[in-house]
Amino acid sequence: MTTSETAYFPATSARTLRGQPLLAWEGAGEWLAVSSGSYGGGLGLRRWVLNATVPSGYDRPDPAAHIAEMAGELELEGPGTGLLTAVDVRHEVTATEAGVRASVTTGVGYPIWAAHDAADTSHLERDPTPGTINAVCFLPVRVSESALVNLVATVAEAKAQALAEAGVPGTGTCTDATVLLCPPDGEPEPYGGPRSVLGAPLARVIHRAVTEGLRVTNPRHR
Repeated sequence: MTTSETAYFPATSARTLRGQPLLAWEGAGEWLAVSSGSYGGGLGLRRWVLNATVPSGYDRPDPAAHIAEMAGELELEGPGTGLLTAVDVRHEVTATEAGVRASVTTGVGYPIWAAHDAADTSHLERDPTPGTINAVCFLPVRVSESALVNLVATVAEAKAQALAEAGVPGTGTCTDATVLLCPPDGEPEPYGGPRSVLGAPLARVIHRAVTEGLRVTNPRHR
């Protein structure tokens, strides 16, 4: 990864808004992003990302509007994307390798198996918010749109591997969210699987961050 590529990615900014901690990333330019976030989800150009803590039992019916309000109060401009979690985001773990960086907040208060018995509706009675694994990942070079989608699957596989190795009875939670960002220009990397040039280090940093996040007992203040 070159110096210019390193400078392209912003540092994590830890802030507090209305008494709740949040993590923010804001760039001078735009990234090509794929996001499953409540706000700014999908594929497109993004200038900022939020990962915000909300109270346990959070029941606002309009999380996208809530994130938009936060962005307005923080004076974030242009298109962005945002994630919510009841996990204290000061428990965030960052892992890097080969120019790939992942910031992960890990909560597994209510782990689930992706494929569950259709007759079992107990998961519907739970408040899913406390068990959220949010991953914000930066890639050092342009990635094709299809590879970005594949990299989302790679994140899910690495996360599930970390949970299995830690003995967590599930493949994740029903509110996990992922954001992947890369430069919008340049020759695109065509592949994103777990043995690809970018997918392999991404899988390892996600695995490392989730594993460490499961062990965190004290908030880390920046």
